[in-house]
Amino acid sequence: MPRLARPERLVLIGAVCLGGCIQLGPDFHPQREAWTEHWSSPAIEQATVQGVQPDARQWWQVFADQNLERLIAEADAHNGDLKIAGLRVMEARAQLGIALSGRYPQMQQINGDVLYGDERHSGGSHPHYGGFLQYSAGFSVGWELDFWGRFSRAIESADAAFFAARANHDDVLVLLHAQVANTYYAFRTAEARLRIARDNAKLQKRSYEITERLFKSGETDELDLQQAKTQYLGTLATIPDFENQIMVARHALSVLIGRPPGPLPELDEQPGKEGMIPLVDRAVLQDVPANLLLRRPDVRAAELQVAAQSALIGVAEADLYPSVTLLGSLAWTATSVAGAPATLALVGGPSLSWNVFDYGKIRNNVRVQDARLQELIVAYQNTVREAAREADDAATGLVTALERESILHNAEVAARRSLTLANTIYREGYSDFQRVLDAQRALSAQQDAYVVNRGNAVSSLITLYAAVGGGWHSGEPLVDAATRQQMEQRTNWGDLLKAPEPPSVTTRHALPEGSPDE
Repeated sequence: MPRLARPERLVLIGAVCLGGCIQLGPDFHPQREAWTEHWSSPAIEQATVQGVQPDARQWWQVFADQNLERLIAEADAHNGDLKIAGLRVMEARAQLGIALSGRYPQMQQINGDVLYGDERHSGGSHPHYGGFLQYSAGFSVGWELDFWGRFSRAIESADAAFFAARANHDDVLVLLHAQVANTYYAFRTAEARLRIARDNAKLQKRSYEITERLFKSGETDELDLQQAKTQYLGTLATIPDFENQIMVARHALSVLIGRPPGPLPELDEQPGKEGMIPLVDRAVLQDVPANLLLRRPDVRAAELQVAAQSALIGVAEADLYPSVTLLGSLAWTATSVAGAPATLALVGGPSLSWNVFDYGKIRNNVRVQDARLQELIVAYQNTVREAAREADDAATGLVTALERESILHNAEVAARRSLTLANTIYREGYSDFQRVLDAQRALSAQQDAYVVNRGNAVSSLITLYAAVGGGWHSGEPLVDAATRQQMEQRTNWGDLLKAPEPPSVTTRHALPEGSPDE
């Protein structure tokens, strides 16, 4: 094979040195909304205090409820949506491995063949009849130089997409923990309302029985009897509705922890919690809301999706320029024909290709990628605003519920006292039975309103913690052991399902300081 002339060698060496030195497309810069730097709200300031918790990522521990903690642990281990989110992380990790292969020769082929031939030569001085075998083997390699950053940008995009999938998994955890806690306390609230309805039904049943005896003895008219009966039956009719709410909450909890609807012994493992709704106070935050807001997994995922799409613009722009590929081939051929020589050939050199007449296809593809980038930037901005709204709404709801707490408690005490006085005055003959009925109705309504308000306070606190406090922690692996075994029986995953997560090579700057992924 002839040696390259000096100018050709210089060109080739220059091409190799330049490979990967240029990156087309925009460089990603962390997304920051100016208003978030000093963002806060009066409601959040009222609803929160600065302090230290055992683990801010496990905010549900503030309720000190072992039943709730067991349910959340079960959800972490068996929830279907969480399993899917973990598998998507593995999928993104495998996609990152595909992108990383662009650092190496894109084509490596070994080929070989054994061919049978039959030749017949007649006439002449050397007639020949018979078959022969021809053998060949070869190895070819092609390595496209990364002049314009096509492959490095693809790696950057896949790297960001991997960490976006990880952030999405954390976001599923946040939503799951909040949903389990909200459903659990909705269950406890329904239990408390059922108890109130049953207690009031018993009270009203006694009044109904008394008026029935008085009516039969002629000491009162039928109006008192029918009013007492109406109120008793009306309260009795609410009991099936509360029982239905309890069953619906049980079924929802069963699905959240990865079970079919059925018994939940976890709800009864800590006796004395039936119908108990904790009296909450302000949320305890370990940082200012603005910083916590940007650490939300959905906000981080939105930013990382921007980073992934930003790199794809560079991948698209690389198609506008020529690609240079180093080609090499080693081939050996031989034949069974007597006297025929075997050959060994080695060839190599650069190859250039350039889509000169693309008719706008490549440029419009670049525009498509840029439009998608702008869409994701706007989506990120919307995500941050929605996160702030959720936190502000939850804080407002918590402050309102706390303000109503003492008012409703005093109203319940007053209603109970009113019922006592109404019964006394009625028995002494100084008033009609209507005042007793009114007092019973008022007591039932105030007791129910008090319980509902306390449940709303708990729900607002849960939402506030999920909005700014976190909940992305789980002691479970991304892929549980049973799923991992099933996947490994189908496919050779190597150590990918067991190995620790790789460090990001391109997008660590996309994560806010203090992020849980750091």
